[in-house]
Amino acid sequence: MTVIHIISYYLLGMNLLGFLFMGLDKWKAKKRAWRIPEATLLLIAALGGAAGAMIGMHLFHHKTRHWYFLYGIPVMLLIHILIALFIWKGPVQFILL
Repeated sequence: MTVIHIISYYLLGMNLLGFLFMGLDKWKAKKRAWRIPEATLLLIAALGGAAGAMIGMHLFHHKTRHWYFLYGIPVMLLIHILIALFIWKGPVQFILL
């Protein structure tokens, strides 16, 4: 298994988590239940779940009025894409032994 596979599985999991947490927080907001802290949602997005969080944000119409979500998550996604491109096309080849 290469580092690319490990990174891919990690990003898949984080994006799924970001998507699910956005949906769960929206559901909890409707039920007036205990909410997921905004810092947790942003942390999941920052740690690789920006695409899932952004899809969930727009699909569930959740956190779309907060500027730090509306602009911050797309910026995080752009940074993640740039890092992924650097790892994929960069000068160093990553292989686990």
